[in-house]
Amino acid sequence: MKEKDIKGIMSKKSDLSAWYSDVLLKAELADYAPTKGFMIIRPTAYAIWEQIQARFDAILKEKAVKNVYFPLLIPESFFKREAEHAKGFAPELAYVQETEEGERLAIRPTSETIMYDSFSKWIRSHRDLPLKLNQWCNVLRWEVKQTKPFLRTREFLWQEGHCAFATEREAEANMMEIILEYQTLCKELLALPVMIGRKSVSEKFAGAVKTMTIEGLMPDGKALQCGTSHNLGQGFAKAFNVWFKGEDAKEHLVWQTSWGISTRLIGAVVMVHGDDKGLVLPPRVAAQQAVIVPIYTESTKSEVVRRVRELEKQLKHVRCFVDEREGYSPGWKFNEWEVKGIPLRIELGPKDIEKKQVVIVRRDSGEKVIVGEKEVAKTTERLLGEIQDALYRKAEHTLRNKIIEGKRLKDVQAGLEKGLFVKAYLEDSVAAEKGLKEKTGANSRFIEDANREGICVITGKKVKTIGYIAKNY
Repeated sequence: MKEKDIKGIMSKKSDLSAWYSDVLLKAELADYAPTKGFMIIRPTAYAIWEQIQARFDAILKEKAVKNVYFPLLIPESFFKREAEHAKGFAPELAYVQETEEGERLAIRPTSETIMYDSFSKWIRSHRDLPLKLNQWCNVLRWEVKQTKPFLRTREFLWQEGHCAFATEREAEANMMEIILEYQTLCKELLALPVMIGRKSVSEKFAGAVKTMTIEGLMPDGKALQCGTSHNLGQGFAKAFNVWFKGEDAKEHLVWQTSWGISTRLIGAVVMVHGDDKGLVLPPRVAAQQAVIVPIYTESTKSEVVRRVRELEKQLKHVRCFVDEREGYSPGWKFNEWEVKGIPLRIELGPKDIEKKQVVIVRRDSGEKVIVGEKEVAKTTERLLGEIQDALYRKAEHTLRNKIIEGKRLKDVQAGLEKGLFVKAYLEDSVAAEKGLKEKTGANSRFIEDANREGICVITGKKVKTIGYIAKNY
């Protein structure tokens, strides 16, 4: 590649849609697939997903959740066993084949139905409970018309946990335990601030008694659902005959939960942390946390390369690599690693060797730090921690400053036009959600209980529930 071929991000983040597409392609996160609505996940992005998988899979193992894998194709009759679930997912099903008996098979949009058919065979006694399973897989939801890689695609990768318990209390506790783990994952690994809340009766998962969600806010003012956890009650257990014999020797229906996060989190990281130069990766999720760029002429090459190798050994505690490609100038490399969001760039040239120093550049702020060669390891570790914390603080500050209160419908409408999250009294009903959508184009991302009564901005009724309202992806 020639120097004239150097191309950075051509769009400004203020033009979010164009910028987002530009970053995905030039940071080599994704590419567009031949089939509309699908994406190709490239190594840079898949490495982020692997970091998420590794972190959360370890958490699941600590909680005695075991990994499984269920078939991709699900008989149509399975979806019809739970009426609300069947209605909710009907538009999303993609049928691909018929069985020998003439029954259509659908590609899984989620796995409640096929997994709970097996639960009915595996669970017999209270001794079989709790049953806590998880699978890492892909799903397909065909209804999506306006797609955006990672944020909303027809096929995506996720984990879906499915648990069965003897009591309602255990199921409720599991639902809350997991949604809190999702919030912690977003904060500590991805530096993403998210809010926890309960989905309205209209927005909850099809077939669930209660759905808890974590919601982030993207730079264009649209909310992004980053993970959900559901208390399924006993509806699926009844539909799929999942009974157990209790200690009282009587037959009981199990209580169930399901929960999941997906590759949508990658899109959130890009949107929230990126800047006009491209991707900005939080150090803990970055597959490569630092890049060492040697700077030399032909006469100084051997000495610089020797010192770079020594430096690489000093940084074994960091996910670090050396960019030793020939035919690319240091400036070209600087530009590329800025676009790809590597948290730290370490520069070393003849003058630095002479002064027994290195230059470290932070991707988040652009700050250059000159440190003595003996302090590189310690300083690098400190800077990575500072970047992680700084990215979270900046994102949290932005989120908190974009939440306002609206007492009337016109306040809600005005706030939404400015790309804000609007808190307003809202009746938790299908009618109120429908009216909200018709009048604002938005919905409640979650509902919280209020200490005192207020007037619903849609129905005019006195209510004790507050909706967090935003447009969404």
